Amino acid sequence: MNSGYARLLELLQDLGSVAVAFSGGVDSTLLARAAREALGDRAVAVTVRSCFVPARELEAAAAFCTAEGLRHILLDVDTLAIPGVAGNPPERCYLCKKAIFTQITEKARDLGLQWVAEGSNLDDLGDYRPGMRAIRELGVRSPLLEAGLNKAEIRAISKALGLSTWDKPAMACLATRFVTGQPISAPGLARVAATEAWLSKQGFRQLRVREHGELARLELDEAGMARLRDPALAAKIHKALLGFGYRWVTLDLGGYRTGSMNNIDTGEKG
Repeated sequence: MNSGYARLLELLQDLGSVAVAFSGGVDSTLLARAAREALGDRAVAVTVRSCFVPARELEAAAAFCTAEGLRHILLDVDTLAIPGVAGNPPERCYLCKKAIFTQITEKARDLGLQWVAEGSNLDDLGDYRPGMRAIRELGVRSPLLEAGLNKAEIRAISKALGLSTWDKPAMACLATRFVTGQPISAPGLARVAATEAWLSKQGFRQLRVREHGELARLELDEAGMARLRDPALAAKIHKALLGFGYRWVTLDLGGYRTGSMNNIDTGEKG
């Protein structure tokens, strides 16, 4: 057994019982899998259902829990109703995380679970993540971080365990697609989600649609940028995105990178 995974199992066993904040991403999937192994029925996955989360991510999370025999709870949260969040201030992520994890903590208490855990890892310490302050304030545990696991190790362990998410592209809250100070609306979030879903169906894996009003700024990985050398494909994408309601479509020559909004504002990793 991988030594890092063994440390993770020991940490989870010591918790006694846990509600795992489960998004279906690489990190939280490994955490949920380990919690199930370490604690059995004393581990519950809690997935937040909100307009900040694409429907396809909710479906993937539910499918995983069914396959693993892990109890799964969907927690409905109206994120745009959280005071201050819709205005998209610099502290938006903190406000949102504080409200969401407060509700997850309350749900865990109702279920008789001792702890709430989330999927931050060692690499997250190197980026601006205001939401981590809310996590610390609420006493939420970060077992992957506590076990000293970084993203590469998490992917390697996930692959060894046969988890399909081991090479899943990074995903983040849809609110990270908006420039700080630009109000976030339900229609805007739906437009970003639909646009990214369409691009995924065209074969693009790691991507972001950053919204700047009526302008869509596409961030693609190296393979995706190479594909756009095809004028016909570029024209197809341009036409489709105009159909989604954008007036201008631009390609970011810097490509996909986490935290790119940090160069524009104080937005969190996404």
